[in-house]
Amino acid sequence: MSDLRARGALSLILAALLGLLLASVAVAHVVKEAGPYTLEIGWEHEPTYVGEANGVQVIIHDADDNPITDLATDDLKVVVSTGDQQSGELTFEPAFDLEEGEGPMGEYNAPIMPTAPGDYTFHLTGAIRGEPVDITVTSSDETFDTVRGTAEIQFPVKVPTLNEVATRLDRLDSRLASADDAQAAANRALLVGAGLGLLGVIIGAAALLVARRATRNPRV
Repeated sequence: MSDLRARGALSLILAALLGLLLASVAVAHVVKEAGPYTLEIGWEHEPTYVGEANGVQVIIHDADDNPITDLATDDLKVVVSTGDQQSGELTFEPAFDLEEGEGPMGEYNAPIMPTAPGDYTFHLTGAIRGEPVDITVTSSDETFDTVRGTAEIQFPVKVPTLNEVATRLDRLDSRLASADDAQAAANRALLVGAGLGLLGVIIGAAALLVARRATRNPRV
């Protein structure tokens, strides 16, 4: 009897752990429906970090929980946005090999590399076997990962982000432009000074010539 109780307790513990695992997976993706089809939408790789190759992932099943494996390249597209920036339309590729029967059936990914931290929005449009799809989802604690910076996981040297590099390059360009402007102004001042000096020499020479002529031909 004690063995049965122990086994029962173990079964309950395993069930609870499985429930927690499934819950954590559900949080990483948001579930939406388009007619009879269920779409699990999120990042291909999570946690999601700036500067790392990733992708918008969608896992599609029908009403009988069968994976959809015949989605054509142009059937479904996604536009990714963050802040006031927006990508073009990205297409999905299957993450499985239907002929070999390998890979997670029903999973499709649209490659993208996030370059700024923050919340991202996915806008999916198109159709699944003729069923229209128009779904917009945004990263949050209840949906899928917000994109994170990499500073907290870098070791031993902190590598600047692409945005930081771009900002530094912009500042350098601005300084170089300012230096070029200053040099150009100095060159202009030098030319003006040289011109004025030359004009002074010419005027002086002309005055000297006039004085000499006046000396040679005194008026009576």
